[in-house]
Amino acid sequence: MIDAEKAKRALVTGGSGAIGAAICRVLAARGLQVIVHANNRLEAAEGLAAELRAGGAKAQAVAFDVTDRIDAARALGALVDESPIQVLVNNAGVHDDVPLAGMHGEQWDRVIGVSLTGFYNVTQPLLLPMIRTRWGRIVNISSVAGKEGNPNASSYSAAKAAVLGFTKSLGKELATKGVIVNAVTPATFESPILKGVPQAHIDYMRSRIPMDRLGTAAEIAAAVCWLASEECSFTTASTLDTSGGRTTY
Repeated sequence: MIDAEKAKRALVTGGSGAIGAAICRVLAARGLQVIVHANNRLEAAEGLAAELRAGGAKAQAVAFDVTDRIDAARALGALVDESPIQVLVNNAGVHDDVPLAGMHGEQWDRVIGVSLTGFYNVTQPLLLPMIRTRWGRIVNISSVAGKEGNPNASSYSAAKAAVLGFTKSLGKELATKGVIVNAVTPATFESPILKGVPQAHIDYMRSRIPMDRLGTAAEIAAAVCWLASEECSFTTASTLDTSGGRTTY
């Protein structure tokens, strides 16, 4: 029987979305106390936290805007006052795909703000409390777009490429402090978001994946779960590809 009172605490940003929810479920199943983050979808986050508690886990929901440094610091400070967060999954992200020639500055700023600057705004306030415990796991959700680039997605590809550099740098920085930092790079995966995407585009994205299918949120969550575990003890500053073979470097 898992003792939830003694379990490590895990914060999953964007925890109310498809990938985030899958990550929350698998971490809870591994015995972690899960903090489900949302921005505008607090009701969904609270519903997921209630589901996890019903299954015997310890879970709560929290809402703040990762692009608002002051708001994020305030919310994270309140959480850390309770006890350190030792597992952080930087999953919150958005994309606004449009050719750069027609992209407004506000579109660029929003994608970079959530998908890159938000990683700093959440990670930095948690580092010293995590380091003091001499044990931590940070998993950053990047994308195959950060390795290869996607057409009409320069802002998203730029943010996700920067996340890979962020991961390598921070992983080396914290390597002797007991904190391990890695990233995962999903390709297109099955998601409710695809309901609004033309089938021809989905077929094109699938054709680029050697396994000839889309990934699932559960498969991405399984990779995150290992990177967040005790078993992941000699892997840091690295990227675990979860693209079905679309990219292998």
